[in-house]
Amino acid sequence: MKQDILNLENKNVGTIELNDAIYGLEVRADILHRVVNWQLARLQSGNHKTKGRSEVALTPAKPFKQKGSGNARQGSRKGTQFRKGGVVFGPVVRDQSHDLTKKFRKLGLKTALSSKAKEGNLVILDEAKLSAPKTKDLAAKLNACGLNNCLIIDGKEVDMNFALASRNLESVDILPTIGANVYDILRRDKLVLTKDAVACLEERLK
Repeated sequence: MKQDILNLENKNVGTIELNDAIYGLEVRADILHRVVNWQLARLQSGNHKTKGRSEVALTPAKPFKQKGSGNARQGSRKGTQFRKGGVVFGPVVRDQSHDLTKKFRKLGLKTALSSKAKEGNLVILDEAKLSAPKTKDLAAKLNACGLNNCLIIDGKEVDMNFALASRNLESVDILPTIGANVYDILRRDKLVLTKDAVACLEERLK
């Protein structure tokens, strides 16, 4: 499939041939759903914790005698019915992540790229470079290109001036090719790839 190449002045500077095996796949929501769940599960810290009966700092002694008090029988102040007592079936520290094969993760990234291409939300940029790290200048150029909410993926390295200028733009993200992932692609309206990014992604996903 052919795609026009734009520059930051929103001018057409040529065309590029995109690999149909990467940008022309059938969009399957189930694949995207599984990969996004895998990504978000890995981000969970899993350090929530409550104390059970064996962990609370209370005396294990019987609070009062078994008979004659008129109260219900009790064996310990650590019971869940008491203030500061242990919690039953509370959360414990655990790893939330699960496995997903490399082949499936690669398929998920291809599917995400294909979904943006089929929606018409894929933009190919000549290069993502600036002469100075000016956020105001970058915002004006992106607005002229209709890129108010976008993820920009550059080649192996991101231009430092471009990265610094985009840092204060809330709805603009920029990543090197190695950081391209399904979740960030789907959470932004537009996906912007530089020519270097297209070459690096083809090498990564071939």
